[in-house]
Amino acid sequence: MAVAAFALHHQLFSLTNSKTRARPWLSYKTNFLHSQKKTHFCLISCSSSSSSSSTSQSPEANIETAESCVNLGLQLFSNGRVKDALIQFETALNLDPNPVEAQAALYNKACCHAYRGEGKRAADCLRTALREYNLKFGTILNDPDLASFRALPEFKELQEEARLGGEDIGYSFRRDLKLISEVQAPFRGVRRFFYVAFSAAAGISTFFTIPRLFRAIKGGDDTPDLWETAGNVAINVGGIIVLVALFFWDNKKEEEQLAQISRDETLSRLPLRLTTNRVVELVQLRDTVRPVILAGKKETVSLAMQKAERVRTELLKRGVLLVPVIWGQGKEPQIEKKGFGAPPKAAAALPSIGEDFEKRAQSISAKSRLKAEIRFKAEIVSPAEWERWIRDQQQSEGVTPGEDVYIILRLDGRVRRSGRGMPDWQEIVQELPPLEALLSKLER
Repeated sequence: MAVAAFALHHQLFSLTNSKTRARPWLSYKTNFLHSQKKTHFCLISCSSSSSSSSTSQSPEANIETAESCVNLGLQLFSNGRVKDALIQFETALNLDPNPVEAQAALYNKACCHAYRGEGKRAADCLRTALREYNLKFGTILNDPDLASFRALPEFKELQEEARLGGEDIGYSFRRDLKLISEVQAPFRGVRRFFYVAFSAAAGISTFFTIPRLFRAIKGGDDTPDLWETAGNVAINVGGIIVLVALFFWDNKKEEEQLAQISRDETLSRLPLRLTTNRVVELVQLRDTVRPVILAGKKETVSLAMQKAERVRTELLKRGVLLVPVIWGQGKEPQIEKKGFGAPPKAAAALPSIGEDFEKRAQSISAKSRLKAEIRFKAEIVSPAEWERWIRDQQQSEGVTPGEDVYIILRLDGRVRRSGRGMPDWQEIVQELPPLEALLSKLER
């Protein structure tokens, strides 16, 4: 292409000049092509000779290994050649890989399937990696290449299996969840110990009291009092029933807590785009802001955000960050403007001194609001993933999925409270303490 471009440029130039300029150009082109052919031939001969010598010296250089296939697959995936990368990862799995190579091949193969929208195949690969090769479930939660997979129902099934644990999925994720649960409820183990101990004591007492009850019913000399013995048996049996019920109730609460911790972990990895166009995960905003998620129809959410503008200053003092989620937004195609299609954001200049004072005041106020916009509003990046999390949260709280709801988060990222409809901003201002207050420091 460079030769053709040079020739075309030289030909146009020669047409505007005398005929004597055309001859040297033709001779130059011929010489250039001739030299190019010679150089190309030398490269081929050198490469062929070097390749033949290298082949004769080290025949193992061309042998495929699982590691080389995984590395090549990663390069192909980074270049957008997902189908070719998938072939390399499948080849690596057929070359007797070691556990580390097999885990890498399965995990990256799942990323390829997720990129192609094949949720079931991605889930099967991840399930095998979790069960047989000790893959950490946190890796699945954190990887941006699996963001599309986390919005699919197959991920929800996989996450539920990992939360419950078992031979088919492994116990690592459940073990991590239980550690977090023990931190949040440190006396659950002590309570269970007393439930079991007191139940055992009541059972032993009942075991020795029942024969006395039979003797009291038969009557005779030296028999125990019937009503007293029956009362003791009733107390023991009632105690066993209550303690067993408390034990199962505590187990149920633990499962609910584990499910909530799992949802909180998923929530912390959801991406946001700030007004500076910087994409961050929600976990990066911990101890800084209190996100308020507004999920519903476009008209309802827009009206709620307009009402929030009236108490904007007070909400900013309390670290409120508005996160609007419009139902159905995840199904719409996301068109991202690049290059010349994106209009530049021009900064508004301040009025000159000769202009009206009111205009200057309005401009300064607008610039201050623009600076504070980073902390007041944010845009969701993966709408389908956000909607799936909100619907799961609605189901856990007995709310019909798809209703208009709001969810207020704490500074530490956990859910503070939620409700149907849109929030009352005056009530939120009274409820939330300022960021500098002692209660906010305890919330971190």
